Amino acid sequence: MVCAATLIADQISKHLIRRTFIPGESHPVLDPVLYLTYVQNTGSAFGLLKEYTLVVILFSLAVIGYLAWELLKANSGEGIARLGAALVLGGALGNLIDRLRFGFVVDFIDLRVWPVFNVGDSAISVGVGLLIWHSIIDRKPER
Repeated sequence: MVCAATLIADQISKHLIRRTFIPGESHPVLDPVLYLTYVQNTGSAFGLLKEYTLVVILFSLAVIGYLAWELLKANSGEGIARLGAALVLGGALGNLIDRLRFGFVVDFIDLRVWPVFNVGDSAISVGVGLLIWHSIIDRKPER
């Protein structure tokens, strides 16, 4: 459910940006902290690996396949780990859909001190944080 909600929120927000902005257009939401800025990101996170689109797509497919497998397995983890995996999966799917449809990922959340990102990127970041939390802090010691 979390995965689907993340994917839907990601794709709807990107659709709205594509419909109402032209690439490079920017508008303040909370000046000077938050802007909506339409960026077409042909790379991976933070615009890295722009020349390696196929590698990024293949890596995304591998991550998506692994996370989907883990989420579908019976007893595949505790709540926080499942939530983290679902957020990463939803965000990765949203960005993969963009790459396959348009050849780029739609980014639009602009904090001016960080590369422009999107809802899927946020979900991936929060999901990875939850997975790290689970694996380092929340895990009970084995006897």
